[in-house]
Amino acid sequence: MSFSLAGFDANQVEPHEGFDVLPAGEYDVCVVASSMKDAKKGGGKFLEFELQVLSGPYQNRKLWDRLNLVNSNDKAVQIAKGTLSAICRAVGVLTPQDSSELHNKPIRCRVKVRRQEGYDDTNEITSYKSRAAQPQQTEQMVPAVAGSSPSQTPW
Repeated sequence: MSFSLAGFDANQVEPHEGFDVLPAGEYDVCVVASSMKDAKKGGGKFLEFELQVLSGPYQNRKLWDRLNLVNSNDKAVQIAKGTLSAICRAVGVLTPQDSSELHNKPIRCRVKVRRQEGYDDTNEITSYKSRAAQPQQTEQMVPAVAGSSPSQTPW
């Protein structure tokens, strides 16, 4: 299958240079999409969340998290369910019937940079919490938009 590119002229558009990983820290985000996908090794499934940064110098950048909800490794499933519980509690939806119920609700996540020899650095989300639970400021924190509050959405 192909798609017509008639009318596109690369001479008229600057090439995209790509993105570096986000610095480690805390970010205000919201889930903008989610889908259940098959694991590459087969036999399992993971719920993939696409998150968007809401404020600060990295506003509109994307992050992803994958929760191994169907897996032969019981520990992986336990970790995934704990992460899902943290997301549900952070957005105030404790018994969702569908992952879409978790979309477009501001939450705060902690992000680290994962370095693997031979591969590009990637971001990994290590925790979620309500935006109402504001952490103490550290050098690694990314501040929220000035004047925003947990009941206001900056977008």
